Amino acid sequence: MNGLGTLIIWVVLIGGTFIYLWRKGLLLRISRYVAETREELRKCNWPTWEELKGATVVILITIFLLGFFTAGVDLLVKWGVDAILQSI
Repeated sequence: MNGLGTLIIWVVLIGGTFIYLWRKGLLLRISRYVAETREELRKCNWPTWEELKGATVVILITIFLLGFFTAGVDLLVKWGVDAILQSI
């Protein structure tokens, strides 16, 4: 009985929410939004497989270069701080 009661409560809650959204016109707005979004996505110029691979390589190289630069600057700052602290 406990499982059936829980199921009935969920059905009532979901049904009530659906009716509320329907009466307020929110379901129509949501469906219109989804339709417009799909229409805009059809207009998009999607990259080819070769363009996607090239852009991925550029991004990976950039990430590695930025990582090495950050590590190098961090090492230089560490050496500088160590030198200052040892001279004190």
